[in-house]
Amino acid sequence: LCLLDGGVVPFTVNDMASGDETRGHRRMSSGLFHVKHFKDYQEKLEGEGHVILSAQARKDIILKDAQAVCKKAGLALVEDQGLLNEVAGLAEWPVVILGDMDESFLKLPAEVIKLSMRTHQKYFAVRDPKTDNLAPKFIVVANQVAPDGGVEIARGNSRVLSARLDDARFFEQEDAKRSLESRYEELDGVIFHQKLGSIKDKSERVAALARQLAPKVGADPDKAAQAAKLAKCDLVTNMVVEFTSLQGLIGRLMYEKEGGDKDIAIAIEDHYKPQGPSDSVPTHPVAVAVALADKLDTLVGFWAIDEKPTGSKDPYALRRAALGVVRIILENGVRLQAAGILLVMESVNQGLAILAGRLRDVVNNKTNSFQKAQKQDKSINNNKGIPYYGPLHSDGEFYFALYTFILDRLKVYLRDQGIKHDHIDAVFALGGDDLVDITNRITALGSFLSTDEGANLLAGYKRAANILKAEAKKGDLPTAEPHKGTTDEEASLFAAIQNARPLIETALTGEDYAGAMTALAALRTPIDAFFDKVIVNSDVDVERENRLGLLIQIRTLAGHIADFDKIEG
Repeated sequence: LCLLDGGVVPFTVNDMASGDETRGHRRMSSGLFHVKHFKDYQEKLEGEGHVILSAQARKDIILKDAQAVCKKAGLALVEDQGLLNEVAGLAEWPVVILGDMDESFLKLPAEVIKLSMRTHQKYFAVRDPKTDNLAPKFIVVANQVAPDGGVEIARGNSRVLSARLDDARFFEQEDAKRSLESRYEELDGVIFHQKLGSIKDKSERVAALARQLAPKVGADPDKAAQAAKLAKCDLVTNMVVEFTSLQGLIGRLMYEKEGGDKDIAIAIEDHYKPQGPSDSVPTHPVAVAVALADKLDTLVGFWAIDEKPTGSKDPYALRRAALGVVRIILENGVRLQAAGILLVMESVNQGLAILAGRLRDVVNNKTNSFQKAQKQDKSINNNKGIPYYGPLHSDGEFYFALYTFILDRLKVYLRDQGIKHDHIDAVFALGGDDLVDITNRITALGSFLSTDEGANLLAGYKRAANILKAEAKKGDLPTAEPHKGTTDEEASLFAAIQNARPLIETALTGEDYAGAMTALAALRTPIDAFFDKVIVNSDVDVERENRLGLLIQIRTLAGHIADFDKIEG
């Protein structure tokens, strides 16, 4: 079918000639039909061909009919936009049917049931609105109107779902025969990476690091270490082998059934978070410690073996891991510095951290390279000889590259939050690597500059900075401390600077950045008056140097808060 302005566009592809006829649904269509133009095509395709052309229209029909069918049965649809998009692409003439599920399957974890329905069968789950628990029903979207109203379609799909859930029930029963912790040794047979060892090796590194991080995030060190040890154990269960996306959740459920500690159970599930920009971050202290340790181990490990992201390629999702570290720290208000959290790796003195005792040498350029071999630390106190992996490809820039990478993820995160790039650059220019502190400064700066007072002060600062730049090109700027000068405007500006300095210093010490900017804003009026009434480049050298000195102090005071030179406007 190929038409233009009501006429056929003639061509042939593999002996098939273009024309003005087509057909619709393979079972419900009345046969071939002729088309005159697009509107005619659309109407006939639906009327004679039983094909709804618009994907959005198909989605609307599925959602509306599914909600109506559920409501009629006293139930509610478990809405799933991703599944709705997928199913709408599979059905040309969508017909919603309510199917039955054996009620005994509701003893399975709800997530397992929903995943079986969604992934394998493309069914929508249904819930009881009174309890919010899953109901023994499901919604299937057929691609035709069945003569019996969909009875056989529902029955057939119910049998298929039962077979799937029977398998899941069997896996759960088999997994329940052994404790979660008993599977720990099996992790030695699961490779994390050829150069970074097994999942067991990683778990031991993460456990040691989590123990070190725990006090910094308000967690119990013993619980954090135990949670890290158990966090990956469900990877060798039947349930996770079958339902990979439920890793962590299955471990938590198993551990809870064993009567395990609640804090550890939460950490087992949440340590993978966040797995995407829309995913929540762990908030429980033990989970925060394990999640940070897991992601830091991954970052340092792959950096050490020179598997850094390049361009659009990031096969090990290291950008996501770094962004996860940033989000966990910011959204929990954890006061960990980017440098500090990396140097914690060094403090794990039992040979478990990837850099154990070597990171400092790398930073100081004392060690140029490391042998490509697995290390066995024999010096640890308990003499277990737990393996770790030294950096396999590293030089003096190793630490700084990873440090910068984490800070770059913070910049990306802040830009995604709608923060202006120049505000970010202005604060980053001051240095520092306390992610919470940096973010608080940037937020306060943005709020301040959005006010008339802030905008006007910025204009005054820019004028002062431009004069200083021009004078610096001519020669050295004055270094002597300025004084009240010879005019009232100089005296007022001098007094305002003297008053503002201790207020700004006190506010910055207390991390009251809004207060610091308010104190800085007090300079606005005397700065305006100074530029209106005073000639900076006086013919009298003493006057000129004093006035430049005042401008230098303005720049210095502002520079304690942010680098205003980097702010546009």
